[in-house]
Amino acid sequence: MNAFWLGLLLVFSGAAMQGSFTLPQKYMRGWAWEKGWLLYSIAAMIVYPWLLVAWLVPEPGAVYASAGGGVVARTALFGAGWGVGSVLFGLGVSRVGMALGFAVIISLTAALGSVAPMAIQQPEKLASAQGLMLLTGLAAVIVGIALCAKAGSLKETATRGQGFTRGLLICIVSGITSPMMNFAFSFGKPIQDEAARLGAGPALASIAVLAVAVSAGFVLNGGYCLYLLGRNRTWRSDAPAFRYTIFAAIMAFLWLFGMYFYGMGASHLGETGTSVGWALFMTVIVLVANFWGLVTGEWRGSPPRVYGYLGAGLSVMIAALVIIAAGARA
Repeated sequence: MNAFWLGLLLVFSGAAMQGSFTLPQKYMRGWAWEKGWLLYSIAAMIVYPWLLVAWLVPEPGAVYASAGGGVVARTALFGAGWGVGSVLFGLGVSRVGMALGFAVIISLTAALGSVAPMAIQQPEKLASAQGLMLLTGLAAVIVGIALCAKAGSLKETATRGQGFTRGLLICIVSGITSPMMNFAFSFGKPIQDEAARLGAGPALASIAVLAVAVSAGFVLNGGYCLYLLGRNRTWRSDAPAFRYTIFAAIMAFLWLFGMYFYGMGASHLGETGTSVGWALFMTVIVLVANFWGLVTGEWRGSPPRVYGYLGAGLSVMIAALVIIAAGARA
């Protein structure tokens, strides 16, 4: 398998994990949202990434020192911005559902996260055949996800009150801030390069960037959860603590390794990996999340018109995958 197809396989595998990571939360009944999200955040943003750094990156202290404080600070800053999107992601999905929440958030994340790195780092490529194919694919992604969001809004017609509107607004703000994770990968590349130089390998070295970004993002995630736990007095519950802790650990595993596989996959796609790879990654996440939404009954009882919009949206996104993948080879 050549590097390009290996990269696509890793990106798709990571997206399948990312699109599934909130699924265990559906079965954590009896726990307040903030309790499960705090345990997930500790595992996904602190424990797992630094264990991987210790395992995969030789001399991590030397890596960060050689990359420079400015690069590490920028990576952490983008990670903190992503942290805003992360906590809002959890809140938004809990309010409007897995399928609709993923669709609205990912539509904005895909557009901003794919175009911005190319526009900033290689603006001349936007007018090339590859850039035009990417923009066309992104336009199709946005149309497809908008159709899915329309299906979700029709399904939720009966509950289009203050709660739904607030949840939709939370999802939109999350979609605007979430692409900062891709900026962390793009502008934290000197850290990855230094880790590779010291023996981590180009693909495995991406964990050195991810660990800095998500740890910075944990500050807001953990802090907000602790605030809610104190305000709502939701520390204690009669729910099965051990089982739900395992569910939170599974959420963290799916999320963290989904992002890690994306980082490895993007590195195999060449210099446009963080643009093309990100668009593919976001699209597959939405497809997987909508699949789980269907399987778990989020769309049960909806009229045929809703399924029509949903089917059209998913079909357009599949076509977008083909366009973007072709653009990667152009």
